[in-house]
Amino acid sequence: MASRPTPADKFSFGLWTVGWQGRDPFGHASRAPLDPVESVHRLAELGAYGVTFHDDDLIPFGADAATRDAQIARFRKALDETGLVVPMVTTDLFQHPVFKDGGFTSNDRDVRRFALRKVLRNVDLAAELGAKTFVMWGGREGGEYDVAKDVQAALERYREAVDLLCQYVIDRGYDLRFALEPKPNEPRGDILLPTVGHALAFISTLAHSERVGLNPEVGHEQMAGLNFVHGIAQALWQGKLFHIDLNGQRGVKYDQDLVFGHGDLLNAFALVDLLEHGGPNGGPGYDGPRHFDYKPSRTEDIDGVWVSAAANMRTYLLLKERVAAFRADPEVAEAMAASKVTELGVPTLGGGEGYAELLADPAAFEEFDADAVAARGFGFIRLNQLAVEHVLGAR
Repeated sequence: MASRPTPADKFSFGLWTVGWQGRDPFGHASRAPLDPVESVHRLAELGAYGVTFHDDDLIPFGADAATRDAQIARFRKALDETGLVVPMVTTDLFQHPVFKDGGFTSNDRDVRRFALRKVLRNVDLAAELGAKTFVMWGGREGGEYDVAKDVQAALERYREAVDLLCQYVIDRGYDLRFALEPKPNEPRGDILLPTVGHALAFISTLAHSERVGLNPEVGHEQMAGLNFVHGIAQALWQGKLFHIDLNGQRGVKYDQDLVFGHGDLLNAFALVDLLEHGGPNGGPGYDGPRHFDYKPSRTEDIDGVWVSAAANMRTYLLLKERVAAFRADPEVAEAMAASKVTELGVPTLGGGEGYAELLADPAAFEEFDADAVAARGFGFIRLNQLAVEHVLGAR
């Protein structure tokens, strides 16, 4: 039985998650607005450790200075009363119609300059509240019509914006890193930097690439039919997993934002294993916030909102327990060895060996019996069945 969540588990939620009113393109809100201060207190009661927000989640768009200061003060008071921290902050460059063609990559130069000012202001707030990560999701950075967007110029403007933000953080001495959040589509027909791979390639072109990593989201990669665990493994391998958004998704469709584990459960099991323990051969794990970016279904009332928030944490902790049992099972260890999972951690070349030594080794080619090796099975199904049985609590 999973233990109750505590701040040590590093579970965090966005104000926009529990605060989602249930609007969708076909229906009005099914819940009343939720005060951010109430969200902080309720999440603390449930055992969360952190809360995150877009600027517009906390401060109404266009609010005057007095309103802004008052909202921040109320929020800070709630943080002080509960002990919740703000590990991550982000900026809304997608809801207001001014961003209908993007923020950093809008065809309109004036919009791009406004977007940068909006983000710079929120970077200051993030640093003031002690956030360590600033997420950038470019939900409107893209297009529907190929002839209406110069993608090469858009990427140049994107790079210009991120380079400026990095330089600002460096010059101000903020202990803050940026994390790009990939998504293939929705709300734009096609979004720039749609996957983990695209974002990693883009980061390599930046002036301060060491300051920029990723904030991948389960549903975003799975919307593109990709394996989320594989994407996270590559991000970890490259030292670029700065933050992570956990939720559930059922197949290649719209972004569902289900409770974590309420989609591809086996992939969620493998993900928790990777985050908690790293790869079977000692690859890096993840020690940052376990952040839930989900939406309580519009079918739920306010009580259901808090049931769903608790469900995210409980599912993660249950999977963490199941993963620990899987790792400790001697039959699993034997099956991994039989499947040569651990052998993959052994370098293909021996110590000091190069292509000359490889070419001189007859066992590597001339004496290698390809037919005999091809006749042997790997036993992957047995290994995966053991994982299924651990997920189901049958072992």
